[in-house]
Amino acid sequence: MSDETRGHEDAAQDAEACAEALESLDRIALDELSLSDLAVDAQDEVREGTEDEGSDAKDASDEAEAEEDDSKDDVQSESASGEETALLGSLPADDSLTRELPGLGSAPAVDETIAMGDIPLPSVPSAREAEARHHKMSPKRRNLMVAGIVAAALVAGGAGYAAWNGYQQEQAAVAAVNAHTMMSVQIGVHAAGLDCSTGSKIPVQVSGQDSDGSSVSETLYVDEHGRGIKLLPGDYTLSIAGSPIAADGTIYTVPTTKAQVSVKSDGQDLSAQASFKLKVPSADTVTDDQIDAAAKYAEEGGASSAAVAKVLQQAATARRDAAVNAMSSREAQAARDADARHKATNLYQLDIPVEWYGKVATWQNGNTLCIYLASDSNTPIVTLVAVRDGESFTPDKGDTVLGAASLGNGYTVYASGPVYPYVVPQTINGRTQDPVSTYPMDTAIDLVELTTGNRYTYSQIKNVLVGKDGKADAATKLETDYLAQILMPSIKAQD
Repeated sequence: MSDETRGHEDAAQDAEACAEALESLDRIALDELSLSDLAVDAQDEVREGTEDEGSDAKDASDEAEAEEDDSKDDVQSESASGEETALLGSLPADDSLTRELPGLGSAPAVDETIAMGDIPLPSVPSAREAEARHHKMSPKRRNLMVAGIVAAALVAGGAGYAAWNGYQQEQAAVAAVNAHTMMSVQIGVHAAGLDCSTGSKIPVQVSGQDSDGSSVSETLYVDEHGRGIKLLPGDYTLSIAGSPIAADGTIYTVPTTKAQVSVKSDGQDLSAQASFKLKVPSADTVTDDQIDAAAKYAEEGGASSAAVAKVLQQAATARRDAAVNAMSSREAQAARDADARHKATNLYQLDIPVEWYGKVATWQNGNTLCIYLASDSNTPIVTLVAVRDGESFTPDKGDTVLGAASLGNGYTVYASGPVYPYVVPQTINGRTQDPVSTYPMDTAIDLVELTTGNRYTYSQIKNVLVGKDGKADAATKLETDYLAQILMPSIKAQD
């Protein structure tokens, strides 16, 4: 056989292999039908399981005919391939694809030229051909395809489950980290005048259980805004452990309230559940024990250093001592004032009203005591006279009985004097209805306010309560009511 003949046969074989490969691709494309075809396959399997033997024989005959058609197609393809190869061999070298055939050794190279446009392309099968190929597919093969799709779905579902499980594990890891992370929380506090940048912080007692189940009991410190506590997540009881010390030495009353809180997140505001008010007591009532306790907390964490805590303790002591001294001075003065206000005769004793003290003076004659305006000894406010029970009492001209107090020892003390809320407006207005005297305006104002306890001004007495025409009964009642409250109860029998 000549080299030329052998070369043509090899080219024909290569063309035939290409045609078979293309047909295989065509069959694979037809086999990869949509899921709807798979549903039809499943129905066909049921139908095939119930069809009789005659139907099976018909299918076998159809299959034989299809195979015969395929054989004819193969022969025609082979013949066509040979012709195409011969045609390609006659083309110019620059319009062809040239390769050296393997295994020829030193044999001359043969141009194997294939026109790309002449390669048969896969065609879309007709409905009859698709149906025929569908019936050609064995039940076993269809089952394998269904199983493959189910397996793919299971793989996809497994991937989704793995992703969800991974998310759950991530969230659990975050929760575990948070459970062991210190959380900053804020509580509500109010302490008037406290500035923790110059004074000490507020000690807070914390007890409870954290997220690990560990018991917690410690003292933490917050500033005047309630910030400074850090805790692990958990449930706790909060209370104020002691007093802070302000820069001026102020000590605070420690509230006894307690608050139940749950720490769940960082930056949590617990002021609605835990709010404490620290009141400021009178400085003279603060004890050494209170100061020492506050200084102890300041030294242990409330102040920036032990030296600062010592300075604050000294300020608290100095403030308390100053308040005590001031109180002592006030008490001594009050005692002196009380002694000065206390008056006595042989039969009775009394105290000048505090409201009158410093504005009035007294003169005494036996069991008669006169209280008069300090700036004018000729202007009596009230005169007290002791009268034996059963005897009558007649006041001086122009005076009115303003009250009486029984001593219980056979005597009664009568209080009498001018009704200044009535008399003064009359004389100032120039009226002559039994005026005792005329008074300068300053004196008139003092008299009206003293006899009504400063509850009413002169203008009110003149224009509202009494009026320009004068209302004696109303004016008298104003004075007698007041004296009954501040003077008459203090009149007692002499010891």
